[in-house]
Amino acid sequence: MTTLVVHTETDPAKESLRTDDPADIKATLARAGVRLERWKANVELDAAADNDAVLEAYARDVERLAAEGYDTVDVVRLHANNDDPEMLEKAAQARAKFRDEHTHDDDEVRFFVEGSGTFYLRVDGKVMMVACEAGDLIAVPKGVRHWFDMGSSPYFAAIRFFKVAEGWVGNFTGDDIATRFPSHDAIVSA
Repeated sequence: MTTLVVHTETDPAKESLRTDDPADIKATLARAGVRLERWKANVELDAAADNDAVLEAYARDVERLAAEGYDTVDVVRLHANNDDPEMLEKAAQARAKFRDEHTHDDDEVRFFVEGSGTFYLRVDGKVMMVACEAGDLIAVPKGVRHWFDMGSSPYFAAIRFFKVAEGWVGNFTGDDIATRFPSHDAIVSA
């Protein structure tokens, strides 16, 4: 279930809002310039499906966003296998990278087609935590401070859309704010 949790950036222990109401989430995020939509993510992907197979399965959705100028597309797909030490290390490295606060010179647009992950948006003195799941399309405007947590046992796939050919390029702020807020695991288990 998509969930929005809001804290002030100075008090990570106190929630000022928690909701799973789609209309409330969409309206709250829209006031911050963030787009959230529910799309269909109903294609069952084989565990061995590569990026091309994911893009082919969701070709119509990819075309829809390409028409908005997002013509560079890729897939990030991570399924941590607790029996595979190499996969666990890869997952830990990816989690550490994305959990550092950063901005982009391009919008960050993601369509979740499997699993879940949480975007943390730092806007107007607040941290808005958006736990996204399969079917969520989120578009974070360029320049917004944010980070992403996929949890301690990542399971997600997201199609990423860019207007710039370079794709994902993070401008890291060096602020350790992400260490002070609840993890993805804590948000989805509450």
